[in-house]
Amino acid sequence: MKMKLITIVSVMAIFLTGCTQETQNSLSRSFQNWTGTDGVLDVYAGDKLVKRFIKIDKLSTAYGTNDNNPRPYRYGYGIDDKNLNSKKDEGEKKVYFEFSDYSTSYVFYTLK
Repeated sequence: MKMKLITIVSVMAIFLTGCTQETQNSLSRSFQNWTGTDGVLDVYAGDKLVKRFIKIDKLSTAYGTNDNNPRPYRYGYGIDDKNLNSKKDEGEKKVYFEFSDYSTSYVFYTLK
């Protein structure tokens, strides 16, 4: 049993090493979409935290309608944490958001 597990892990490691970063990210997103997360997205302007979204189920990469190529931005739904306290307070609602891969400094993480 132990040898079988080592073999499976080794094959997966070799497979993922041969994949491009975007393919690895796509596989990661597939697992994330399947399992779901309780994510937090922090957006920075320089070194200052300027925006936070909480209770994000998943982040998705935009794809072109006609060419199906990945676009340089991500999108999702989450609670707009206006006072940056990582809790849903009265008046904070679930919103749709988008951010650019090129010009946005961000960190996505889970609180679990």
